[in-house]
Amino acid sequence: MSGPQALPQTRTDSSTDSRPDLRAADDSLSVPEISVLVPVKDEEGTILALSERVAATLDALDRSFELIFIDDGSRDQTLRRVREARERDARVRLIRLRRNFGKAAALTAGIEHSVGEIVVTMDGDLQDVPEEIPRFLEKLESEDLDLVSGWKQKRKDPISKRYPSKLFNWATRRLAQVDLHDFNCGFKTYRRAVLEEIAIYGELHRYIPVLASRRGFRIGELPVSHEPRRHGASKYGWDRLYKGLLDLITVLFITKYTRRPLHLFGLVGLGSITAGFGINLYLAILWFFGQPLSSRPLLLLGVLLTVLGFQVLTTGLIGEMITLRTFRPDDSYSIEDRVD
Repeated sequence: MSGPQALPQTRTDSSTDSRPDLRAADDSLSVPEISVLVPVKDEEGTILALSERVAATLDALDRSFELIFIDDGSRDQTLRRVREARERDARVRLIRLRRNFGKAAALTAGIEHSVGEIVVTMDGDLQDVPEEIPRFLEKLESEDLDLVSGWKQKRKDPISKRYPSKLFNWATRRLAQVDLHDFNCGFKTYRRAVLEEIAIYGELHRYIPVLASRRGFRIGELPVSHEPRRHGASKYGWDRLYKGLLDLITVLFITKYTRRPLHLFGLVGLGSITAGFGINLYLAILWFFGQPLSSRPLLLLGVLLTVLGFQVLTTGLIGEMITLRTFRPDDSYSIEDRVD
């Protein structure tokens, strides 16, 4: 190839779709069917091999695609390697973030600037095997699914990562009631409709299957090969476990109680009020029969539980008022098809 070509321009008007309009830029340029999104941070050793393997795999299927690397604040030669990959194959695209914003932000940027109706996400360390992509596509299309999540049955990671991950996945599966084995796996395939209805922020990218399930999308799982890391170092430590737990609580709250906060706060508040009232009623009976209450810590507990109950109940009512003011009808349902 004679030299690097200009990256496709994107529209900056916030009132329009943020995805690049390739047809508007060049009528002769067809819109790719598949978008492969790869968030990367300091992965200079894998970029060229990954891009070549993805291209070879999808070319063998005769499927049009774009491969988008989202550089999430790399400090090594990752940027240069992506530019080299683009010189070799114009279907490679680059989104460079100004600093490290995190994987969820990188994925959001990739989703907003991609155009394929099928979106494949995978990690950039080559532990995900690009040759697995056809299996994802086949399962997505043959079983009429909306999302296919990878399952690393035999992880090639150290014990310090495997066992915390097993614990995390077990807890998520039980609490979220979504029957997947591996929520942490970044190797997933989506129909674009899923990603257009789900907002990803913080570290919620790992919970997309949970959020999608709550919206009624059909979800499947696919066991995938997993390779040991040969280049670079893992970007995750033990803090990922407790952050994942807090994010799980967030997901459970926003999927069950966002539109009915009083159902949660009311339950806690009424429970606290009932417990406080019961304690105070018991102490009132004792006082009626002549027993002093000044030395009983139980009296303080009863009063505190009653006051706390009213405070929590009031919080739920305030939440209901905020919900009323911010409610959007399309948040309460998801349309799969329509015939007029």
